[in-house]
Amino acid sequence: MQKPTRIAPSLLAADFANLGAEVAAVDAAGADMIHIDVMDGHFVPNISIGPAVIEALRTSTAKPFDVHLMIAPTDPYIADFADAGADVITVHPEANPHVHRTLQLIRSLGKKAGLALNPATPATAIDLVLDEIDLVLVMSVNPGFGGQAFIASQLQKVSDLRQRIDRSGHAIDLEIDGGINFETAPQAVAAGADLLVAGTATFAGGPEHYAANIRRLRGAP
Repeated sequence: MQKPTRIAPSLLAADFANLGAEVAAVDAAGADMIHIDVMDGHFVPNISIGPAVIEALRTSTAKPFDVHLMIAPTDPYIADFADAGADVITVHPEANPHVHRTLQLIRSLGKKAGLALNPATPATAIDLVLDEIDLVLVMSVNPGFGGQAFIASQLQKVSDLRQRIDRSGHAIDLEIDGGINFETAPQAVAAGADLLVAGTATFAGGPEHYAANIRRLRGAP
């Protein structure tokens, strides 16, 4: 069953000189979660932040931290991100030789476990780990950079995943990330997504616009 639409602003589009203030601002503007992209320059062609920055940001909000690990390997760093304040830790099956074990590790630390699917990764990738995941993240761009154009073919994947999740009977969030804006957000929701990651669309215009941006992403006028 699809849940109400929630918004997770992606810090990749925030003002990095004022990250703490940006987190507090989107919290006050009505964000449901804070999406944090961790990139290593190896698994994806970009480098972002690590556990120390996440720990520092933890004092800026009580909202859940949705931490997307675009790194390989992941397992040696899972505990560090958990200790830093991550609430959801999402990994890619391609980054882990034993992803089932990785998901179990995340949950053993008291965190929610997510599985991220790249544009070419099929929906069937979740089938044998449905008992170990709390979130599925559909990448509607190739991971590594913000501001990319939405890949429309991923809407069918979202729809396929919605059916798989509903059939499973598990309370699994269905998240989408990449090119989510005021035009593509309703398309993603119609396909079955209930958690939208939006960077550029959320942070456009500065803090005085964040609340209105989040309302529009949810579908409010």
